[in-house]
Amino acid sequence: MSDRIEYGNLKVSKELDNFLRKEVVPEIDVDPENFWKSFEKVLEEFGPRNKELLEKRETIQKQIDDWHVAKKDEGHNHEEYLNFLKEIGYLIDEGEDFQITTQNVDDEIKKVAGAQLVVPVMNARFSLNAANARWGSLYDALYGTDMISEDGGAEKSGPYNPVRGEKVIEFSKSFLDDTVPLSNVSFSEVTGFSVENGTLKVNTSGQATDSLKDQSQFIGYTGDPDSPSGILLKNNNLHIEIQVDPEDSVGRDDPANIKDVVLESAVTTIQDLEDSVAAVDAEDKSLAYRNWLGLMKGDLKESFMKGGEEMTRSLNNDRTYFDIDGNDMTLPGRSVLLVRNVGHLMTNPAILDANGNEVPEGIMDAMFTICIGKHDLQKKGQLANSRTGSIYIVKPKMHGPEEVQFTCDLFARVEEELGLAPLTVKVGIMDEERRTTVNLKECIRVASDRVIFINTGFLDRTGDEIHTSMEAGPVIPKAQMKQQPWINAYEDWNVDVGLETGFRGKAQIGKGMWAMPDEMLGMYENKSMHPEAGANCAWVPSPTAATLHAIHYHQVSVPERQKDLLTRTRANLKDILSIPLLEDPDSLSADDIQAELDNNCQGILGYVVRWVDMGVGCSKVPDINNIGLMEDRATCRISSQHIANWLHHDLCSEEQVIATMKKMAAIVDEQNAGDPEYTNMAPNFDGVAFSAAVDLAIKGRTQPSGYTEPILHSKRLEFKS
Repeated sequence: MSDRIEYGNLKVSKELDNFLRKEVVPEIDVDPENFWKSFEKVLEEFGPRNKELLEKRETIQKQIDDWHVAKKDEGHNHEEYLNFLKEIGYLIDEGEDFQITTQNVDDEIKKVAGAQLVVPVMNARFSLNAANARWGSLYDALYGTDMISEDGGAEKSGPYNPVRGEKVIEFSKSFLDDTVPLSNVSFSEVTGFSVENGTLKVNTSGQATDSLKDQSQFIGYTGDPDSPSGILLKNNNLHIEIQVDPEDSVGRDDPANIKDVVLESAVTTIQDLEDSVAAVDAEDKSLAYRNWLGLMKGDLKESFMKGGEEMTRSLNNDRTYFDIDGNDMTLPGRSVLLVRNVGHLMTNPAILDANGNEVPEGIMDAMFTICIGKHDLQKKGQLANSRTGSIYIVKPKMHGPEEVQFTCDLFARVEEELGLAPLTVKVGIMDEERRTTVNLKECIRVASDRVIFINTGFLDRTGDEIHTSMEAGPVIPKAQMKQQPWINAYEDWNVDVGLETGFRGKAQIGKGMWAMPDEMLGMYENKSMHPEAGANCAWVPSPTAATLHAIHYHQVSVPERQKDLLTRTRANLKDILSIPLLEDPDSLSADDIQAELDNNCQGILGYVVRWVDMGVGCSKVPDINNIGLMEDRATCRISSQHIANWLHHDLCSEEQVIATMKKMAAIVDEQNAGDPEYTNMAPNFDGVAFSAAVDLAIKGRTQPSGYTEPILHSKRLEFKS
């Protein structure tokens, strides 16, 4: 990192500068010298503000800590607590009602409810898979997962199993019957399709004909109208394509020659620079920005070996059809992409300021991702991302309205410096810190002309809950958190405030991740609660999961559900501010405490060893019961804060935590035994990854807001050096 180029008072990594000059600015009207001049001006204006906001976080946290310590012997009084939070500016008064006014938003964000993917943008293959997951095969999603039982000879291993295939087809046609029903018969009785005078006709056994119960659901077709190769249908703003091919191995055995049912699946995708990546220096940031650039230019490609053959993945083209009148029509072939920048906390050594200090990474992300977004704004043709001329940035880990205002001001300043029209850049507000939750209406107000997204994030929100109330007492076991009053009130409050401020038909209200990518039946049985809760989108762990979750948005009309919820009384602030404390610490046995430590330590180690040693920020990590869970920094934050809380309140000792870490390290080593790139932590326990995991637990109480990034970044840099 010593190889730097000076621009004014900036010292820029040569690798990052070369990336900007050779890859980013060609083809857009940005001069590299002017870019760095603009960067320095933005940094001089916003660097001090960034620092002040972080200092305010620490000041408020100390005031809360001191208050809890002073009140420890009195018991918790909610009214006193509420008044105290108002006195210190943690909780501010709400202003008058308002409605958001954001303009030039793509329909996928403002009108179409559906599954949303979040993917580490450092991994080009994953990024492409997610972008291409706008459409997914229902047959494949069913066949390859536990959605279809293996009973009765329907095993999924080995070559194609026709018994399993029949179950897949039965499920899919039942889905069609429920979603786009015919007037008189089931899709299982259909023997053929045709399009006559803009109407879909179906042939059935016995040479009878039928049609859709609701002809407005027929949108278009492919092939010959007398014998179409595809039927395009629409329900709840989502498309369904029935693909027909008598030559296909599946289609030739089907009475109607249906070879697949394809669902519009991941309507939007967040390309992530934050919790799911391990980007700690100029090399990492250049790779992440390069992939975002490829997505914005439309030319990202990735080659890899699969089954002994080299394959190359690129972005899907748009999909072409004939409309009901036989005219050409086009539908997007890819998810609409948002990019998640990092929050306000972290700095990065890729660029140093006048004093030789690392610059705030959030400012760097804003400059680079917006500049790269210009490629999409000037793009003509099929591979455009936003058809309304917007750049979508999701901003995480903001604490209250002042920090949201900072983000909006930063985006406005970058727009000005890069020659973009005001309000080109839209903002997604992640409601995952308690000071944002309790002031959500005012957070939305300051971004009312930019906001396109709010969501809940249980894991980070719980991590902040524990850290904010660290001095109040020991918290309940982690598994009990979701049964607490605060979490249900938090989830409802987010929807209530979004609807109050005019999100319906204008912006997304999102819900969190289903963390078990191998448990698709469980997801199918449970995740309908998200559209039922009034959420336009919810996170899923894979393209396959997106296709299966899409079924829920056919079953539930989110706009209608939101209309009903508009009349609901807003969730109770008192519930949100109830602290999940353990009423009687003595009720936990020594075995209970050890089991909780085992679970938390195993989760931290399983994630951290890949983060530090391999630079993997998100992956499927086996839990203590060998169930694969999608883990990122949010899961690590809650586990480390939970240990730190129990350690601080003497439910366990530092020696016990370290001994548990060593015990669990051996188990994590065993779980990774089949990975040739993995380095064991046991029996020496002298690796950087193991020390990082221990520090996250032992030093968790003193970490800013309980975040894991400072320790993880320093340990990853130590490992790389």
